[in-house]
Amino acid sequence: MEKSTVIGIALGLVAVVFGMFLKGAPIGQLINPAAYVIILVGTAASLFIGFPLSEIKKFPTLIKIVFREQKLVPREELIRMFMDWATITRREGLLALESKVDEIEDPFLRNGMRMIIDGNDQDFVRDVLLEEVAATEDRHKAGALIFSQAGMYAPTLGVLGAVIGLIAALADMSDMGALAKAIAAAFIATLLGIFTGYVLWHPIANKLKRLSKRESEIRLMMVEGLLSIQSGVSTIAISQKLSVFLTPTERNAMSETEGAPVEQKA
Repeated sequence: MEKSTVIGIALGLVAVVFGMFLKGAPIGQLINPAAYVIILVGTAASLFIGFPLSEIKKFPTLIKIVFREQKLVPREELIRMFMDWATITRREGLLALESKVDEIEDPFLRNGMRMIIDGNDQDFVRDVLLEEVAATEDRHKAGALIFSQAGMYAPTLGVLGAVIGLIAALADMSDMGALAKAIAAAFIATLLGIFTGYVLWHPIANKLKRLSKRESEIRLMMVEGLLSIQSGVSTIAISQKLSVFLTPTERNAMSETEGAPVEQKA
């Protein structure tokens, strides 16, 4: 499970509930079915109008993604893997990697490995793999856009909910006490709209973009590694080439693990 998502939602709820408590606002006002209907159903209606059904159907899957820990091959492990494959290739040739294909769990990497073993032209391999990366990024952008738009619609619908509540409250001004409670309840829709928009939908969209970026970086790293093996470069050259995808801290840690001297900064 992706703990940061759970922690973020929990903190958001605590901030609202505890904030209302500190301000002396009645927490019971949050139990307002009309406000939930206006915000949640209204946001859903806007999404159905704004997106094709084929994309809306992915909503539950996208929700699962932000709650599920992303499974990616660690970059340091990927570099070591390519260095081992480069050693085998230079000693025995590309066909010697055929026995390694079934051991590769990542479908993208496995497909790329099969392509270079089959003897495809390097430009062809690069084009196919990069097109797949671009297509995946486009799909991920479409998914994130659903939540970005929901984050725009929800706060505005909160204003709509407040207006509806005020209309209902001002319809009967004979009891000023009841009128005050009705006006307070009217703004619950605004609260829910802002909360869902800026604590749920926009952050979820951002997380989907970040997860997509991390996946793309790993896949681009795989492309460079595969093409380097196909070119027959040395293990040291592969390590130097793929190390650009690591942070300085990761490079130092990897250097220490391999027993290489770590560059000292002035």
